[in-house]
Amino acid sequence: MPRILIVEDEDIIRSAVRKMLTHAGYDVTDAGSVEEAEEHDLGSFDLIISDLRLPGAPGTEMIRRAPATPVLIMTSYASLRSAVDSMKLGAVEYIAKPFDHDEMLASVAAILARKSTPAAADDSGAVTTKTVTQASESDPASIMFGQCEPMQRVFTLIRKVAPTETTVLIQGESGTGKELAARALHLMSPRAAAPLISVNCAAIPESLIESELFGHEKGAFTGAVGARTGLIEAANGGSLFLDEIGELPAEAQARLLRVLQEGEIRKVGSTQSLKVNVRMLAATHRNLKAMTRTGEFREDLFYRLNVMQVRIPPLRDRQGDILILAQRFLKRQGAKMGKPDLQLSADAVRTIERHRWPGNVRELENAIERATILCDSELITPALLDLNGDGDSEYIPETLVAGNNKQAHTQSADSQGDLSLEDYFQHFVLENQDRMSETELAQKLGISRKSLWERRQRLGIPRKKTSGS
Repeated sequence: MPRILIVEDEDIIRSAVRKMLTHAGYDVTDAGSVEEAEEHDLGSFDLIISDLRLPGAPGTEMIRRAPATPVLIMTSYASLRSAVDSMKLGAVEYIAKPFDHDEMLASVAAILARKSTPAAADDSGAVTTKTVTQASESDPASIMFGQCEPMQRVFTLIRKVAPTETTVLIQGESGTGKELAARALHLMSPRAAAPLISVNCAAIPESLIESELFGHEKGAFTGAVGARTGLIEAANGGSLFLDEIGELPAEAQARLLRVLQEGEIRKVGSTQSLKVNVRMLAATHRNLKAMTRTGEFREDLFYRLNVMQVRIPPLRDRQGDILILAQRFLKRQGAKMGKPDLQLSADAVRTIERHRWPGNVRELENAIERATILCDSELITPALLDLNGDGDSEYIPETLVAGNNKQAHTQSADSQGDLSLEDYFQHFVLENQDRMSETELAQKLGISRKSLWERRQRLGIPRKKTSGS
């Protein structure tokens, strides 16, 4: 079992990361500072995950004090320059806060996989033939699970595309494993020894996206007190994974097109262009082709990105994998929680097979974990999985069907009863988004702006672009 040391001074974050990694099957130890971490035998760990800013010595000090152990640096977008500097000092990778569950687990798995087959590079940083050979020994099947025919086709395509320099567009619903596919493409490429920089385009505020991707010069805008390296420059020599690329604003799309066409970037506020050597990987759950017709996404950028397309099938189309995945998750959760004899009842198996899994693999894993926690016997029942209560048990605010939404009142009682919460949400947003701001929509729905944004992403409802027309 791989041993991981977490060095983080914030108790909440340290506890959350520890719990997540423990549930994933790792042996985890934590510390609140570099000095506290040194109380442990640093050489006994397979990976150290450290926050950049710590009381006393900075997190980058772990690179010097544990030279034989890979160090993953956690940082915020605000301290990107320091993150890039830390990679120059020897950090194997950095992950930007806030990060999600899958992103952290994918980063950890990739680093540990790289450690087991260390890459060789010459003094100039060029990837050698040995590196290419070792990278090719990796396999998407070791990073992603899938025995069904659709997933086998995905694996075959990844094996063919990974060794090339081709730009890849990964498409799939939320929770299908698009970032895992991107990591497989990177680890099986000649760039495996260089960094893979992952960026969630939807998580960065629109006003900051250009600065974060391309960097900026001192004084480029209010608050730019110093020059900053962008994420694309940080990925130089490696791969850049742009998740949710459909959320890029128009200005950033134009700049990204130049990167793909000319292989160069220009920082915000700079007159000088900088050559970069980056392989571009992008992912989205939206229909970019349809977005080009509505003007939400540049058509020329779409064709530049869509050189090779990898489609990750939703879990409902992977019938041969669903039960195997459920059993794997059950075995893992049972071992973690001291319930190794847990089994799925026949009714639970049928429920799992019939469920449509809108949240895909992530939803399945969460359902199994929840059932494992609640189970008092050795048999998991459909009630413990709680797969049929998502829509019925959720509170629907009165404002959702009140006000000017007259169409909802013209429907019969029976048809209203058949509508799920998601149906109500989609109907309300589409009917009112032209005359309401995002804040007003959220208030009427009785949810936060963040929840509104997340549901838009899950249901594929684009936000109306504000313009002068």
